[in-house]
Amino acid sequence: MPDVTTAPVFKLVRRTREPVAAQTLRSTAAAVIAYVVALMVLPAQPAPLTAPLTALLVVQVTLYATLTTGVRRVNSVVAGVVVAIGFSALVGLTWWSLGLTIFAALIVGHLVRVSEFVPEVAISAMLVLGVTQVGSAAWHRILETLIGAGVGLLFNLLLAPPVWVQPAGASIEGLASGIGRMLRAMGEDVAGLGHVPVAHAAARLHEARRLDHAIVEVDASLRQAEESLRLNPRVRDGLLARIVLRTGLDTLEICAVVLRVLSRTLTDLAKHRTQERLVPADVAVLLQDLFGHMARAVESFARLITTQVSANAEEAEERLTEALADGRAVRDRVADLLLEDVQEHPRQWQLYGALLSEVDRILDELDVDKRTERLTQELDRRAAEVNERHPRLAALAARLRGSGSEPPRPGVET
Repeated sequence: MPDVTTAPVFKLVRRTREPVAAQTLRSTAAAVIAYVVALMVLPAQPAPLTAPLTALLVVQVTLYATLTTGVRRVNSVVAGVVVAIGFSALVGLTWWSLGLTIFAALIVGHLVRVSEFVPEVAISAMLVLGVTQVGSAAWHRILETLIGAGVGLLFNLLLAPPVWVQPAGASIEGLASGIGRMLRAMGEDVAGLGHVPVAHAAARLHEARRLDHAIVEVDASLRQAEESLRLNPRVRDGLLARIVLRTGLDTLEICAVVLRVLSRTLTDLAKHRTQERLVPADVAVLLQDLFGHMARAVESFARLITTQVSANAEEAEERLTEALADGRAVRDRVADLLLEDVQEHPRQWQLYGALLSEVDRILDELDVDKRTERLTQELDRRAAEVNERHPRLAALAARLRGSGSEPPRPGVET
């Protein structure tokens, strides 16, 4: 155990392993190296800041983004310099020539398809147009940009960027925890409140609708993780990891949608039964247990798709299987009791059926066998796409893998 004096050091070392801290250090180092190289290549330039700026922007959070961004950034600078050279040969720097230069540069940026770097075309054109010796400044700016892009690219090739799977996994588990909390809260409402006011049920419905915002944030985090796995030499089974996380998020998104529908069904029951319980007392207790099993299943499913250790994946799978089995058993008991109640009091019987159907949908989406089947189908689909696009590369990869491959497990094992 470290003592009090060494604890800050251990904390700093631990933080440097995190993706944000690692990316900060990498971006700073790349910018400084690019500046030093630019000073060596262009000693006459007083401050070649375009090189570190380009390196800073090119060294993105993933290697794939670095490759694509570097090409677009160089294209944007070259396009802006060409526009500036063209206008400088015809007119000088005035307010109207500056406006025409910016207008033309923005149009050219869209034509050369540099995406988010369209403003960089206009910036390059303005910087080059504003100097006295346009030709020399134009070539210096292009060379600085090439130096910065080259340093950024080499930096990411030699020092692979961090993999953002852990933050994506944490966001997925956060989404699952939110779904689980809401399921437990709905079970407590049905069993504990007795009569559920319409306003209270509607508030639960709005809470379920707000899960859509969480799904958008998780999807953005997952896209970053997927991109960090592409072309990354630190990752051995990047395709499998991407598919596991993406299909897992799709399943949780479906569960969130069904949860919203489930809360809508309970709200409709509350509207019709303003002076009595939503369901009989014995059914309410079982529904609370059922919602608890469903919450445990959702949380176990999230741990299953985000774990990176085989032992942890097996433990999560066992918990998921147990929660699903318990949930289905309680669901059948609830169905029998609701059927008896409907036969005696057939009011709003369709809402009981909808409630059971929504429970079945969530349990079915989380099923382990169904998930394994979906993973296999997705892997086959990706393999077919690769075979169609690159048949020779696919044949070479098949020969290298040999014939002893095993089917994928439902957990992330990278």
